[in-house]
Amino acid sequence: ILVNNLGYKLDNVVLEKCNIKELGDFQVNFAMKLAKEYSKNPRDIATEVVNKLDDRFVNVNIAGPGFINLTLSDAYLLEYANNEAIDFKNNIDKQDDKTIIFDYGGANAAKALHVGHMRSPNIGEAMKRLCKLYNKNVISDVHLGDLGRQAGMLISEYREMYPDSPYFDPNYKGEYPKIDLTVKDLGIMYPRANLKAKEDENKMAEVREITAEIDKGNKAYTELWRQMVELSKVTIKEVYDKLNCTFELWNGELQSMEYVDDMMKILLPYLYPSEGALIMDVKEESDKVEIPPLIVIKQNGATIYATRDLATIYERMKEYNPDEIWYFTDERQSMYFTQVFRAAHKSGLVKEETKLKHFGFGTVNGPDGKPFKTRDGGVMDLSTLIDNLKIEVDKKIKDNITGKEREEILDKLTIASLKYTDLLPYRKTDYIFDPVKFSSLDGKTGPYILYTVVRIKSILNKTDIKDTKMTLIPNTDTKDIILKLIELPKVLRITYNDASPSYIADYVYELCNLFNKFYNNHNILNEENEKIKETYLALCNLVYNTLHNLLDILAIDEVEKM
Repeated sequence: ILVNNLGYKLDNVVLEKCNIKELGDFQVNFAMKLAKEYSKNPRDIATEVVNKLDDRFVNVNIAGPGFINLTLSDAYLLEYANNEAIDFKNNIDKQDDKTIIFDYGGANAAKALHVGHMRSPNIGEAMKRLCKLYNKNVISDVHLGDLGRQAGMLISEYREMYPDSPYFDPNYKGEYPKIDLTVKDLGIMYPRANLKAKEDENKMAEVREITAEIDKGNKAYTELWRQMVELSKVTIKEVYDKLNCTFELWNGELQSMEYVDDMMKILLPYLYPSEGALIMDVKEESDKVEIPPLIVIKQNGATIYATRDLATIYERMKEYNPDEIWYFTDERQSMYFTQVFRAAHKSGLVKEETKLKHFGFGTVNGPDGKPFKTRDGGVMDLSTLIDNLKIEVDKKIKDNITGKEREEILDKLTIASLKYTDLLPYRKTDYIFDPVKFSSLDGKTGPYILYTVVRIKSILNKTDIKDTKMTLIPNTDTKDIILKLIELPKVLRITYNDASPSYIADYVYELCNLFNKFYNNHNILNEENEKIKETYLALCNLVYNTLHNLLDILAIDEVEKM
């Protein structure tokens, strides 16, 4: 506002940390940009701005060609800490209301979740919680992978087990019965069927035939498979519950089949035959890389992922009319989503102003730098990874914590270790998962963060002094924490814009580091000066409130002791 009142046009001012602490807390460099635009000396512009600054700023100086260095006054910092920072919602910029559908999770029905399924729910859940703070109407969909060869495998095995079932009688006219299976049964049946199909080509042909029949809408097979999917959802939900990930919708590819015909009526004018398949051109003149046509219907007339994703988009537009749809999947699928999104816009399946966004993420790798595998070379189950991490975390808990209490703390610490590790790298970055390293009480780990929170709560629980305010800034440790708190709105904004919770995870670590430095340098509860003591306790409360809200965004539970 000040800069614009001086006759210059500037959208925003970004406060950057000053590299040389003696020159100030922050630095701004817009004077160079304005000088070029208005053909003026940048130092002259910087001088104009400095002369108009009020008493919120001290130690103001101009360096180099026009860098403005400044420090926030103690009075302003106290006002910010006691008023603005005390309510976490003040960190959230006001934005337009939007309805956004989140597509994350992506578990395959009737199969165990593996390590590759971990990042989607973790990142998606954190972004959902943040978006809700930004007043967005978020509808999350687990979008199960509940069509494909696993259906053919299980139904084939079921037919061997129950050949006289009505599901396999072509003349059966009644209502199909409820199957007498458990989740455990499915877990035994699938690997057995998979092994048979690998060893017997006739068995594999049967699996393919059943899978194709479901795609064509075979009533008996579809109903049988639907019941199996419902059973498998129980196990899937248990794992997602462990990760503190929830969904408003539990839809999947199977449900999308109901909308394929209506979707195809919209797409048909844009499709053309190619080697027996139906495809759609989605390239654009501005493309700098080759964007191949999108296959919508296979040569044998069957649907594929793209068909069902487009049908799902049709369903979502019809049922919810969202402003945006966000997808959280592996970064290696980015080309595919470019094709699908272009097909949806080109055909008019979605309105021109509706935004379809793919937020890809990197892979979780083993010590060899390749996607995490078991010792026999298979993809590691997510539950196995959690169990391995749990063994390491258990070593960090004090021996005097026993029984049910220990188990509850252990479960929370394990998931905190897993989630913090997974959310800390930038979204698109691959990382190596090391159970020993990531369960440590030192460094950027979940246990370190939660240990800091336990430490703060312990301090606050040992005092009768409540609802205090900061009345002075007695040292640089106190000031550094307040300055860090001032950065939070920017961190949340960047996280929202880039859809990467890594910014929040990194900020949480930095805030914990500053607090632990403050804790080690000052005897908070035994401070003899009452005003300083009250200030310290107010600061503890402020840091705890901030960490509490940020951990909630990351879907990480706190513990009471460690």
